[in-house]
Amino acid sequence: MTDRYPLAELKDLPDDIRAAVLEVQEKAGFVPNVFLALARRPAEWRAFFAYHDALMLKEEGSLTKGDREMIVTATSAVNKCLYCVVAHGALLRIYEKKPLVADQVAVNWRRADITPRQRAMLAFAMKVCERSHEIDDSDFAPLHAHGFDDEDIWDIAAITAFFGLSNRLASFSGMQPNPEFFLMGRLPREKK
Repeated sequence: MTDRYPLAELKDLPDDIRAAVLEVQEKAGFVPNVFLALARRPAEWRAFFAYHDALMLKEEGSLTKGDREMIVTATSAVNKCLYCVVAHGALLRIYEKKPLVADQVAVNWRRADITPRQRAMLAFAMKVCERSHEIDDSDFAPLHAHGFDDEDIWDIAAITAFFGLSNRLASFSGMQPNPEFFLMGRLPREKK
């Protein structure tokens, strides 16, 4: 499968978006395809990444970067989004320092090598992903028991919901993961 919509060219991007993409390229060593796929619509790109960053880069709350990527990987697997499972699975492996965890979480999070706290987090995220209309007060108690407060619970739900949007954009457009993502976090980095 190939991208149904051509990726934007770096040279054609508005200055602010080009600067942001170049910053990502400098940090990652490549440009993740999502940045160029969404850049065909600059206003949407800006809104998408503003909300992405508000959810995924925030410092407040008890969710770690690994927790956030775990939510994305697990719910993206349920939504059958290849791009997000591969890209966010790579980040999950890196943040958790576990080369097998992303595959485990994507295939069967209930049997993955994760903590009971993370299992409770994913159980809630999955319910939001698949049956949000069934969420009631009883769904909060297991999360509170693991130390999540109501703001953390909002974050779990918001990440799940946001990536539901992202999954659908990536899937319908045929967005393909960069080859670099497949190997990231699987082998220890060589010391320089």
